[in-house]
Amino acid sequence: MALEMRETCERCEVSLTADGPASICSYECTFCADCTEAMAADCPNCGGELVARPRRKAA
Repeated sequence: MALEMRETCERCEVSLTADGPASICSYECTFCADCTEAMAADCPNCGGELVARPRRKAA
């Protein structure tokens, strides 16, 4: 099962690219690097840890 590569930060709605930096939790909540840092890498939706999202090559 592939990860859903969401295209916007769930907090500030900035655009995210498939090959750019972003963080996800185990439920695939997705945030930009700035928001991840501001939230101390804790997901506000589930309380889980935010980790670096794997990158895909841009299509």
